[in-house]
Amino acid sequence: MTRTTADIGPEAADGGAVDRAVAAFQDGNPVLIHDAADREGETDIVYPASAVDADAVAHLREDAGGLICTAVSDAVADAAGLPFLEDELDHPAAADHDLAYDNRSSFSLPVNHRETFTGITDDDRALTIRRLADAAATAARSDGYDAEAFATEFRTPGHVHVLRGAPDLLADRRGHTELGLAVAAAAGLPPAAVVCEMLDAGSGGALTPTAAREYAQRNGYVYVEGAAIVDRLG
Repeated sequence: MTRTTADIGPEAADGGAVDRAVAAFQDGNPVLIHDAADREGETDIVYPASAVDADAVAHLREDAGGLICTAVSDAVADAAGLPFLEDELDHPAAADHDLAYDNRSSFSLPVNHRETFTGITDDDRALTIRRLADAAATAARSDGYDAEAFATEFRTPGHVHVLRGAPDLLADRRGHTELGLAVAAAAGLPPAAVVCEMLDAGSGGALTPTAAREYAQRNGYVYVEGAAIVDRLG
């Protein structure tokens, strides 16, 4: 059921911002997505993975500062044999996850593309991310893509953290993983999106939504609330 503006507030109901975010993705540009005040309460810079180059990685390092991750759809992760990382770790630290903001983490394997050197440089991470987008596109259109095919291109551990989207995206979970993938899907792009949390250099905490909006306005980026994406694309 579609919610009304009264239910979610005027900023969250800004479908125009969602349309602008989709258009930005189609042009290969990043958008800023705030998930929700009652969730992580963070704004991520989000790129279509297929458009990420070394300059984009530098942008994420310098203007966001969080962990640079690549989200792929559940179907792609399943085809490539990419598990939830916590399910694969046989260590007491991996048990009894009690996240304050969600039921589980989206983290899968951290990877490097096999053509990278250390994997951490801007060029290396950009290559890994673009190849993940290519792999996602291939897996989404081909029944023959599997874990062995993935392993011919990628190795783990690596420096790009892969996130596994929920099976029904926003109907199941409303994290930046799913919000970014929903925008990519609406833009007709491969099911792969890069997310990175925006941090405040002064406080060390998450950048406030007000500061994130101001940053978006100064730099000509689209800022959109997660609730608007859920309302329009969920």
